[in-house]
Amino acid sequence: HNPNTQKKKALLTLFLRLAGCTVFITGASRGIGKAIALKAAKDGANIVIAAKTTHPHPKLPGTIYTAAEEIEAVGGKALPCIVDVRDEQQISDAVEKAVEKFGGIDILVNNASAISLTNTLETPTKRMDLMMSVNTRGTYLASKACIPYLKKSKVAHILNLSPPLNLNPIWFKQHCAYTIAKYGMSMCVLGMAEEFKGEIAVNALWPKTAIHTAAMDMLGGSGIESQCRKVDIIADAAYAIFKKPKSFTGNFVIDENILKEEGIKNFDAYAIKPGHTLLPDFFLDEYPEPITKKMESTGAVPEFKEEKPQPQPKPHLGAVEETFRIVKDSLSDDVVKATQGIYLFELSGEDGGTWFLDLKSKGGNVGYGEPSNRADVVMSMSTDDFVKMFSGKLKPTMAFMSGKLKIKGNMALAMKLEKLVSQMNARL
Repeated sequence: HNPNTQKKKALLTLFLRLAGCTVFITGASRGIGKAIALKAAKDGANIVIAAKTTHPHPKLPGTIYTAAEEIEAVGGKALPCIVDVRDEQQISDAVEKAVEKFGGIDILVNNASAISLTNTLETPTKRMDLMMSVNTRGTYLASKACIPYLKKSKVAHILNLSPPLNLNPIWFKQHCAYTIAKYGMSMCVLGMAEEFKGEIAVNALWPKTAIHTAAMDMLGGSGIESQCRKVDIIADAAYAIFKKPKSFTGNFVIDENILKEEGIKNFDAYAIKPGHTLLPDFFLDEYPEPITKKMESTGAVPEFKEEKPQPQPKPHLGAVEETFRIVKDSLSDDVVKATQGIYLFELSGEDGGTWFLDLKSKGGNVGYGEPSNRADVVMSMSTDDFVKMFSGKLKPTMAFMSGKLKIKGNMALAMKLEKLVSQMNARL
């Protein structure tokens, strides 16, 4: 009851932007959702953990209860709620509990998401339904349930973890169902920002680079973390958005961009392993502007017309053979020990054929034809793109994302090859 202590607490509250705010976060038991929760909790926020995991998962860390313990340990208040966002009643029940315990809802973070990077014929209907139900429908229902309470808040933010609406066909080609499901979340931003303008700020947040989460480990395999940033960058970017007024709405924010506006210049602190090449995230490229800007300038959503690529000279006869010669000269026991994989390249076009790179045998080996042991990874691409990839003109990740490179087999080993390619670039 010391007056000075109370005055200090009052002053501190002024600087803690989210003190006393109630933040409802879907999928907050782990990963990005939990990171955003912990960032807000450090201000003294109330966190509603709306997620499914109540018992430890064999492959994924954390439950709604362990997340609650972490949130309260850093100064926040937690309300763990069992919520599968596909179930409208569970969402409604969690919202009611939040309002009953904390008096309202100030911020909604639609973070829960399902992913399957499979093409049309390889995406089971059940998996497609899951992505549509969790990503698009779940976001819509959670928003609908929270909006009546958000309207009463002075803070009033909805933040969807979804990408800018980019109509470049390369983002639909390889994983059409996933793209549609994620873009559904972004379309909620587009529509609700306009519908509730002046009452609720509705924005999207997306990372510039891959973020290291348990889901990323499952997608990319062991070793992928060296090419990722920590979840902290998304938490800091989300916090920067929450500090904005309600007039900041309808934006598709990239994490690095908003943090640069906050004065951050060095992003090494966010890297899992500073100095390593970072994987760019999906849906970001040099072609179209964000769709909202196009709508403002034209009054309608224009049809995306992909730029015609400039004609590239064909590699001279023996370019692939020469590339493999340089690769062979660069091999060492250390490279083999660090990689432990056999790669088969199926190259189409002039100077093509089947080639292998053996990084399991002592000292390593390359050659034309099939390897003596079964390949762990099979990569299919044109000779033009192969030479560009090993000469540093085409990143393997972008080649894969754009459909120029097809990969079968061990994805973790495929990712390891990117490091080897970067070492080759200096010599090609």
